Amino acid sequence: MEGVSNGGMLYHEVQEAKLCAVHCVNTVLQGPFFSEFDLAALASDLDTKERQMMQEGTVSAAASGDFLSAESHNVSLGGDFSIQVLQKALEVWDLQVIASDSPVAEHAQIDPDLENAFICHLHDHWFCIRKVNGEWYNFDSLYAAPQHLSKFYLAAYLDSLKNSGWSIFLVRGNFPKEFPIASSEASNGYGQWLSPEDAERIIKSCNNTQSPQRINSTQQDSDPYQEILLEMEDQDMKAAIAASLMEPSQSMIRVETGSPQKDNEDTKDDNKDRAASLMEPSQSLSRVETGSPQKDNEDTKDDNKDSEDKKAQ
Repeated sequence: MEGVSNGGMLYHEVQEAKLCAVHCVNTVLQGPFFSEFDLAALASDLDTKERQMMQEGTVSAAASGDFLSAESHNVSLGGDFSIQVLQKALEVWDLQVIASDSPVAEHAQIDPDLENAFICHLHDHWFCIRKVNGEWYNFDSLYAAPQHLSKFYLAAYLDSLKNSGWSIFLVRGNFPKEFPIASSEASNGYGQWLSPEDAERIIKSCNNTQSPQRINSTQQDSDPYQEILLEMEDQDMKAAIAASLMEPSQSMIRVETGSPQKDNEDTKDDNKDRAASLMEPSQSLSRVETGSPQKDNEDTKDDNKDSEDKKAQ
């Protein structure tokens, strides 16, 4: 665990133009160590070395064509820097940048809390996740202040970034312990020193007033990761609402209509019972009125016989 540095203060830079790479490097180092001009000089030096290598004939002319052009491959016209520039800047302070999928980074994938800093990159945006005084913070320059991350959430957050297409890099080495806050270079115009309590207060204030911790979106293109999350949340919400609306209506339909097959069977049974109840009284009445035909014939024969006996007497 690191000792307390910079008097327990956190150094954070708020987004300026498209200088997120500058903000990322400085928050890794926890101080305004580099300006955009410093990184531009490193980019120019890398471009020169790359062109020299191409001219030495180590690669084919077709492959070297792009590198020999006047356009830089390490800094864009909009101010975005390549990972090689960030690596060179951190090497000045004896820090090494390692891709998270490298074999030497295997332990970081299992337990990221063992590391001290991560660099994240997607769609021309860089930001740093850094352990300061034993606690993890998200120093994304699109946030108004550092956002505290628990050790448990750190692993889940890094996994979600990877799944969303972000490139993750580890930073290892001897991090600067102190920066002279009282010096004239303590601020570069967009950097600020905050206590953990002040950072938490700013984050909560932003949450209560605006969309999460994001600063004015006109300063930088929108955060792709946040857009992905918002889109997923919106789709999940719509699906949940649709499901909640469908379930009661389906229940009502089942209650009102029931099963068609069962209704037909019940109707047939009712008709059968009704027919039986109508038939029984008429049949009884018929039996009472007419009696048995065979018995009537026998009674008639007996009457005729009695009459003949009387005449014979």
